[in-house]
Amino acid sequence: MNAIVDWINDWYLWFKWLHVVSVIAWMAGLLYLPRLFVYHCAAAAGSELSETLKVMERRLLRAIMNPAMVSAWTFGGLMLVVQDWSGGWLHLKLAGVAALTVHHHLQARWRKDFAADSNRRPARFYRVQNEVPTLLMIVVVLMVIVKPF
Repeated sequence: MNAIVDWINDWYLWFKWLHVVSVIAWMAGLLYLPRLFVYHCAAAAGSELSETLKVMERRLLRAIMNPAMVSAWTFGGLMLVVQDWSGGWLHLKLAGVAALTVHHHLQARWRKDFAADSNRRPARFYRVQNEVPTLLMIVVVLMVIVKPF
């Protein structure tokens, strides 16, 4: 186990950099996809706009959000191996990341509804959902930077 810890410590700053870049890409997607859903609500099923939004939503989720989430978890997980777990801040941060992950999967489910032309939610629902990642991000960043407890 010491060899793994030593290896992680040797590469820690690189893992941190990759983690931060991954989180930025993931958050960009989590904030943008619900906005696309708002626009999609206004598009008639089968219209050119609706079909374009379907492509945009699928590509955003599959090409950016999914890989970014996996890499954020991977590099964050590597850093957790050598992290001091004594502060409660880390537990709240991880709860926030878990909530972001749940929200990610909800967005993926909503995308499938739009892809099948079966969305039943109003644009207002997605406007509200657009704020959820922002609030969770505030909690996560607060815990990481301030470490209040």
